Amino acid sequence: MNYQYLVILFILVSNVFTCAQIDKAINQNYSYEVVVPDLRIPWGFVFLPDQSILVTEKDGRLIHYKEGNREEISNVPQTYVNGQGGLMDIALHPNYTKTGWIYLTLSSSEGKGKGSHTALIRGKLLNKQFVEYQLLYKATPNTQAGQHFGSRIVFDNDGYIYFSIGERGQREVNPQDIYRDGGKIYRLYDDGRIPSDNPFYKTPGAKKAIYSFGHRNPQGLAMHPVTKEIWSHEHGPKGGDEINIIKSGKNYGWPKVTYGKNYSGSKITDKTEAPGMESPIHYWDPSIAPSGMTFVTSDIYPDWKGNLLIGSLKFQYLNNCFLKDKKIIKEERLLDDLGRVRSVKIGPDGYIYVGIENLGIVKIIPKKTQKD
Repeated sequence: MNYQYLVILFILVSNVFTCAQIDKAINQNYSYEVVVPDLRIPWGFVFLPDQSILVTEKDGRLIHYKEGNREEISNVPQTYVNGQGGLMDIALHPNYTKTGWIYLTLSSSEGKGKGSHTALIRGKLLNKQFVEYQLLYKATPNTQAGQHFGSRIVFDNDGYIYFSIGERGQREVNPQDIYRDGGKIYRLYDDGRIPSDNPFYKTPGAKKAIYSFGHRNPQGLAMHPVTKEIWSHEHGPKGGDEINIIKSGKNYGWPKVTYGKNYSGSKITDKTEAPGMESPIHYWDPSIAPSGMTFVTSDIYPDWKGNLLIGSLKFQYLNNCFLKDKKIIKEERLLDDLGRVRSVKIGPDGYIYVGIENLGIVKIIPKKTQKD
């Protein structure tokens, strides 16, 4: 009887440690307001020069919201909604006021074969229509699988565009193969041309747009405001969500190395590191299911400036990561239990804006401290 009690106690204690992620400190020194209500899955959003907001809804709608008025943009290319795939991220050209280009990633059925794959497109807004559509990159082959489309978009200071595509559930063939799409982060010029200094540009038969490989399902990309490096996070399986700093031509290991397991609990591999493969700067076990990513650059949040913000789909909070020398030294929960956090941005007014499923886009407002 005592033995059985000890076994039960051990299991309970183990579960406490396994679920430690949900026990991290909850910061409540702020309030929030909903600025764009009634959104289902706001995968991505951007601020236009007039302070209005463009929001991608996963179901294929592009929503324009300004001063309480909501309009759906027409003529958006058809999205093949399937499982995790749909209309995903959105980004403005760095010189948007002159070019007018808007970039989207979406699940597209263009090309041969049934199903879809992730595409990067661009177009412009004219009279509430999406016009001058251009397909910049389309991953192949199409598949009817419903998982791991990615996808995020970020520009660097040199005008290159980076975007991510998940391995589409084909971990044994896609992420480690530079001759196949999926499980990669790609780099292009803003017009879709492939830079000749991409790492595999001169490799016969390789996908020349690839910048890094060995990824599972990257749903976060951001440029570090000081170092200008591209940071990414990706979903692991059961455990093993990662944050990586992306470098040209590097292999990030999936599925040869991982801190995660199969959802059944069985091992994928015994290796968490290997020669020639990049190790993450941080990983979560259990997984938080990360989505959306940005650095805090605003003086509105002096205690958080320089921090990394990442949404948690699984535990429904915004993860506030305190950094020191490219290491996360502390994490705390923001916007706890409002819903699955899908996207996060710093607005042109310096406030943090967060896209939350089945709620909308909320603005985080710091509470005044006593010394203020």
